[in-house]
Amino acid sequence: MGVSGCGKTSIGMAFASEIGARFIDGDDLHPAANVAKMARGEPLNDDDRAPWLSQVAAQFCQDGGALVIGCSALRRKYRNWLREGAGGQVVFLHLAGTRAVIAERMQARQDHFMPLSLLDSQFAALEPPQSDELSITVNIDQDIAAIVAELVRKTEGMQI
Repeated sequence: MGVSGCGKTSIGMAFASEIGARFIDGDDLHPAANVAKMARGEPLNDDDRAPWLSQVAAQFCQDGGALVIGCSALRRKYRNWLREGAGGQVVFLHLAGTRAVIAERMQARQDHFMPLSLLDSQFAALEPPQSDELSITVNIDQDIAAIVAELVRKTEGMQI
């Protein structure tokens, strides 16, 4: 979880591969209207996010097994919605980084609908997980292999 450009897809795919889990990119679950809105530089509101979060939560109820989903889950209420919809344990892996690091990554990526102009709205909406939430935070100011190794260490023994 985290703001756009923090590495949810690249790190999520690498982490899922490392632990033998299935990976789903939450961006692929957005309704077309959401993608179009973000591509125009307009941030989503809660009404926009509701059907998307329902789709993300539904993925947890599929065939079982280890699953990693790349999903922003910026606000606590969104994470609560996902937990409730999943009907089981959900561990949130918060990929945290500075605006400068993430902006640089966003500028370098290609073929993504989310413009850099929405990064500030993402940070404004972000409510980092609190100590009473089942979550792990890692700093993304390191290479993907180091981040994945840290996630593997920190999730050892957890049901993912």
